[in-house]
Amino acid sequence: MRPAILLTGAQGQLGFELRRALSLLGDVTALDRAALDVTDEAKIVQVMQALRPRIVVNAAGYTAVDRAESDRELAHAVNAEGPALIAREAARLGSLVIHYSTDYVFDGAKEGWYQESDAPNPVSVYGQSKLDGERAVEVSGATHAIIRTSWVFGLHGSNFLKTIIGAARRRDALSIVADQFGAPTPVHLIADISAVMIAQYLSAPEQFPSGVYHAAPAGETTWFGYADHALRLLRAKGVQLCVSEDAVRPISASEYSSAAPRPANSRLDTAKLCETFGITLPAWERGVDYVIDQLVEAAQLMA
Repeated sequence: MRPAILLTGAQGQLGFELRRALSLLGDVTALDRAALDVTDEAKIVQVMQALRPRIVVNAAGYTAVDRAESDRELAHAVNAEGPALIAREAARLGSLVIHYSTDYVFDGAKEGWYQESDAPNPVSVYGQSKLDGERAVEVSGATHAIIRTSWVFGLHGSNFLKTIIGAARRRDALSIVADQFGAPTPVHLIADISAVMIAQYLSAPEQFPSGVYHAAPAGETTWFGYADHALRLLRAKGVQLCVSEDAVRPISASEYSSAAPRPANSRLDTAKLCETFGITLPAWERGVDYVIDQLVEAAQLMA
């Protein structure tokens, strides 16, 4: 009998990819915010008691980083209180919880790659809300995997890659931050990592290693390097851009105005993930290339 899997946040860019990846492992009930608001305790209890899922994958999240600075209550409700409610009910049912977090739980002051054992110190409301969500899942008593990732992007939804592509097709000059470091992580990679974790849980549930895991592609870049790679590939594919190569200017983070501060260092050490689940992670460029290929093939960029 195929296990029941509950997926929240099903309409987000990660949720879209999870629907694909999870369908190979069980019977997926994929609910968006309209069907299951994760801040509604009564609804969470009702849905989970009716479905009795073997696995709960919580892809719901408040991701508007800058808006969170002035929308603190809602960010905390979705990113902290929601995961707490889900995890508590999962603990009662004996369900596995897969939950997603972010590099923003760190302040970015460390040199080198952040390990799971490094002390978090968020510098934004968004980062604090995500850290509070992590801690709620950890203390819930539910078997769990918390996946911290960075610079998420994909074919669907809004993200940096699609924003840069749109700007490059409309504008003749771009300025992009070149002193913040990390690795762009495609949602299809996060979804596939989640599927590997779930498959391991299903094969040996009592031995599942609950904890926090860093998940990001191999290598590092800056926002400028990320954009430069993407724009070079687009030009090579014949996509018409307004901006020329010499009109893409690297700038410092201090020159870019935003409501919420970003970590200068978002590099995540993934050794624990790779060793625990037998995963080999691809270079970050491969994910960017794949999504651009998909956009071009879909004729979204050629007109």
